[in-house]
Amino acid sequence: MYMEQIKNSIFASNSIKMKRFLVVLVCALALNSCDDGNLTVETVDLGTAVTKSCSNNNVIYKLNKQEALLLEIPSTSFANEPTEVGNPTSIDINNTTIRVVYRFYNGLVTSDNICNPIPPATPIVTNQWTTNSGKVQITTTAIKTTNALENSTRITGYNHNITFKNITFIKSNGTQVYETFPFGDYVTAATTLPFGFDKALEQCADSKQIYNHTSSEALTLDIDPALIVNAVTPLNTPRTGLIGTSTNKLTYRLYSNGVLTPSYFCTIPVPSIPTVSEEWNGIAGVSSVSGVIEVTTTTNGPNSFKHTIVLKKASLQKGNSNFSLGDSYLYGDLLTY
Repeated sequence: MYMEQIKNSIFASNSIKMKRFLVVLVCALALNSCDDGNLTVETVDLGTAVTKSCSNNNVIYKLNKQEALLLEIPSTSFANEPTEVGNPTSIDINNTTIRVVYRFYNGLVTSDNICNPIPPATPIVTNQWTTNSGKVQITTTAIKTTNALENSTRITGYNHNITFKNITFIKSNGTQVYETFPFGDYVTAATTLPFGFDKALEQCADSKQIYNHTSSEALTLDIDPALIVNAVTPLNTPRTGLIGTSTNKLTYRLYSNGVLTPSYFCTIPVPSIPTVSEEWNGIAGVSSVSGVIEVTTTTNGPNSFKHTIVLKKASLQKGNSNFSLGDSYLYGDLLTY
């Protein structure tokens, strides 16, 4: 009996020690999971804050009450050119030209606190997280508007979706790592393409290139000579061709640093002034589907002919950007004798 009591006492003592060990082990594991390498997890939540930018520096930012997430990055990082699917632009965070900062204030923060060379005295920054590694990934897409009447499109801007990858925030109480941290969307404006043509076409005597222009833009067509013939076309039976990369090459150019005049065209070599600032080329057509050129010829008086050129479902492209001229775009009328 006495020996049995001793055994029970030893078993109870061991059980208590085991429980204490398990408690210590659980606490140690819990502490380790919460502070693995000085990692202290806190929630970063900017709600539905809109991305804005400063006009006097390279900072874009998001504000939410007493918090601000700042990205300092050169404006040249946001090219008005869509990225290929699955292949975003990737830039290393280097803490010099590319920096990410997360700030906390003791009051409501506004744009003045971010963009002014001398920010207001209040609110005061109470805490700041910086970064020492990671990448900025930018996925760019074109923003288009559609003219429902013509079924044409125009590019009005470019949306740059920004995500931080493998970013480490350095805080006063440790570090915080995100494999993927969405920053949000940042929009840049697209160059306006006026398309303010008067529809009166001209043609170069030697190259036979057809052109229409204003003081700052031109739409040219290196047309197949077989489409411009001094003979009336039958009713509802225009001559047709397809937009191509050499024959029937359609090109839109926007110019700067000078005024575009008729003397610019048909001149060899091509004048250097005004300067071409943008060039868009016609996408090769598909028979009975897209990029179709229709030429209807009528008489315009004795020994005079009018050739009306219409582009059906034609589109223009620059790099990865493109837009449509619509179901039926009247290029204009060319007079020949």
